[in-house]
Formats: sequence, C-alpha cells, structure tokens
Amino acid sequence: MFAAASLKEALDEAAKRFDADTGHRTAVSYAASSALARQIEHGAPADLFLSADMEWMDYLAARKLLDAKSRVELLSNRLVLISPAGSDIKVTIAPGFPLGELLGTSRLAMADPDHVPAGKYARAALENLGAWAGVSGRIARTENVRAALALVARRETPLGIVYRTDALAERKVRIVAEFPGSSHIRIAYPAALTASSRSRAAPQFLEFLRSRIARAIWERHGFAVLD
Repeated sequence: MFAAASLKEALDEAAKRFDADTGHRTAVSYAASSALARQIEHGAPADLFLSADMEWMDYLAARKLLDAKSRVELLSNRLVLISPAGSDIKVTIAPGFPLGELLGTSRLAMADPDHVPAGKYARAALENLGAWAGVSGRIARTENVRAALALVARRETPLGIVYRTDALAERKVRIVAEFPGSSHIRIAYPAALTASSRSRAAPQFLEFLRSRIARAIWERHGFAVLD
C-alpha cells in the first residue's frame, strides 16, 4: 500500500491488526500523496493507494491507473497551527489574524503548497483568511506534512501548519489553534485499488479499513471516518 505520510501511526496499527487476524503480510510505504501518485504512474508496484486529497487520486484515475469501482472516501481531518511544546504563543485564527507578526523574522513550516495536499489546504486557508500575502516569502517548504511537523518539533521554526492528527502524534509540539473548516475545502482521504493489482488480499484490506474495528483505530488517532 502507498499512503499519505499523515496516516502512519493509525495505518500501521490497522495493518498490524489486519495481518494478525488474516495471516497476511501488509507492507505500507509513506510519503506525500503527490510523490506516491507519480511513483504509481511510473510503474511502482502498489496494490492500494490512500491519498490525502482528491486531486492526486483523480490524477491517477484520469490515467486509468485505478480500479474505479473500488474507490471510496475513507477519512477526513482538520488543519491546525502548531508551535513547539512549551511555547506561549496564542492566537485566534480568523480573517486578518496576525500570522506575520507572530513569525517575526522566522519561517512558517508547511508541506509544499504547490503539490502536497497538506500544503495546498494550508495555502488555501491562509489565502481565504487574508494571511498568505504576508507570509508567502517566509515559508519553510517540506516534502511532506511529517517533515513540517519535525521542523517545529525540533524548534527550527516557531510555527507550522499540519493536520490535527499529526500534532496529536508528536508530543514535542502543541496545537495553537485550529483553522475554520470554512477556510479551505474539506480534507478528504480517498482510497482505491490500483488497476495493476493482482493481490487477493488487497480488496480484503481495503474493506477492513472501513470496518468497525478500523473505525475505532482511526478515531483513536483523531481522524473522522466518512460513511
């Protein structure tokens, strides 16, 4: 399975449970959805793809690289502003909020806003809130959302934008505030089998990810399950 980096802890737990229950052996590769989609396009051997946005799933669908009938919308998430644990930064995220002032001369950590889903959601939110123009020249762009999380955890940047589930998985950061859901399109994680898959276990695993057992795992890690 190829899966968005933000899914790691929850999906690792789900895969471990599936393997224990079925005797299968699941291998998951994590990276930015953009990078994974391009790898599949270039022939990388994957049976399942779980993206952090619709765009990269649509990208593969347009190239006939997915089993269209298997596609489902699995999860949702929230976008948050984070700082290193122990920081005293406080702000309410609303139109015109002073993000540039909070940064000072430092940079804002976020996934690449041109290609990576977390970065694209973040840029859209900042644009809608009127904050993008003031910080666009001070972005610490990363290859995926977990790399942005790491910059803040290591105190290399004072602020970052990641998914809520990322922040919950890293004790060295704290959530400063949550972005209004109205500031960006809904965060959705679609999943689908690849057109080249011949695995008999892959459809079982996809079905398992929608099961009651998996739902409890997703929700424990902070995801919202889409019915």
